[in-house]
Amino acid sequence: MKIQPSDILERADSLRWRLPQNVDDRIAESLYGTAADVASRNVAKSGGSFRGTWQRQLDRILTGRFTGLLAMLAIFAIVLWLTIEGANVPSAMLADLLIGKIQPWLHGLAAAAGLYPWLSGLLIDGIYLATAWVISVMLPPMAIFFPMFTILEDFGYLPRVAFNLDRAFQKVGAHGKQALTMSMGLGCNAAGVIACRIIDSPRERLIAILTNNFSLCNGRWPTQILIATVFIGTLVPGAFSGILSAACVMGVACLGFVLTFASSWVLSRTVLRGEASTFSLELPPYRPPSILRTLYTSLIDRTLFVLWRAVVFAAPAGALIWLVANVHVADQSIAYWTITGLNPIAWVMGLTGVILLAYIIAIPANEIIIPTILMLTVQYAGLGGMGDGAGVMFDADGNALRTILEAGGWSVLTAVCLMLFSLAHNPCSTTIYTIYKETGSWKWAALATLMPLAVGVVLCSSVAFIWRTLAG
Repeated sequence: MKIQPSDILERADSLRWRLPQNVDDRIAESLYGTAADVASRNVAKSGGSFRGTWQRQLDRILTGRFTGLLAMLAIFAIVLWLTIEGANVPSAMLADLLIGKIQPWLHGLAAAAGLYPWLSGLLIDGIYLATAWVISVMLPPMAIFFPMFTILEDFGYLPRVAFNLDRAFQKVGAHGKQALTMSMGLGCNAAGVIACRIIDSPRERLIAILTNNFSLCNGRWPTQILIATVFIGTLVPGAFSGILSAACVMGVACLGFVLTFASSWVLSRTVLRGEASTFSLELPPYRPPSILRTLYTSLIDRTLFVLWRAVVFAAPAGALIWLVANVHVADQSIAYWTITGLNPIAWVMGLTGVILLAYIIAIPANEIIIPTILMLTVQYAGLGGMGDGAGVMFDADGNALRTILEAGGWSVLTAVCLMLFSLAHNPCSTTIYTIYKETGSWKWAALATLMPLAVGVVLCSSVAFIWRTLAG
């Protein structure tokens, strides 16, 4: 039987009249009742009580137009300060155990076993020592930073960070959630790259991955703090040296944020063109963190995962560092000839050949940059009575550090350019490999490696040129 449209209309009309006469009123009453319930829980009334007042007041501060950014800077400054200060003691204890006690014991064991000196040097002073440096310097900061970061995540603050920076990232063609991945990069760039999975758009996820290296990871904070304290802080009276040093380090970190925005803007208008996607950002209620989840996520899923990758890459780096310092060509080490060849390029950048070589051979871990620089400086400058031998990394503080570096041709310009190059240079090998695993392409891994390096070269060369020009 063929049904005519007029029959359908007649049946619908008859059905409508069978419904209760006041059905529209009931629907309206239900909607108004729901709206009133929502309003009573979320809207403050003059002279009345307010449910969830402290959460509303806290949101006014943490997501306010001006207070939100100030609160964000203050919170992350506190997190970083606690990370740096809290890591000093356990790092020193680990270094004393792994380097001060176990390394001599291994040398004694190698001597008792009759190992050739070159073999024990390669295995102990090269491979083992680099691995011990990475563990002692990298593990304590990560074990402090990642739990605090996870606590902020569980508490509900990190979505507020994305809310505060969403408009800024949208203007440069990136995703608002990149604020979260950028923050994660402050602990470890490899972890920040993995965190980019929260961005659904492939194009914007790629932008976040490629620019994450401009966030100062915990492997670069010690270099920044040490150089700022020894060279920059001494330019003013002692009472103000700490303030100036801290201001310089925070200035470099903020420059990293600026470079993140600038590089995101360039990428979104060149190789990664496209419209910025929209997303619904839910601001969850504040809630107490889950201790067990915090410990698992921060220590097992992040800290140990990243540390293991760093150790895997640090071991061959230690072997390479020892070899370039101990293998000789025409009565000079490979390190000597390489540094001599790099010096002209380094001078243009306000650096030294020692620094460039250290960044080349210590690519697996930023944590061993300063020990490598000290070892190479002592060897290249022929400083007797310092260090523990060719290829053996060591550490120094304060006046001893400054004496060694100045003997290697350092100045305040060198310190400033090193701080800038520490911010903008190629990622460590752990991060490069992580980028490859996340993108599935060596092309993007190569771009993520060369882009910050190019920025660093231009930045340091420009500062060195301006500095020398003003100095006459």
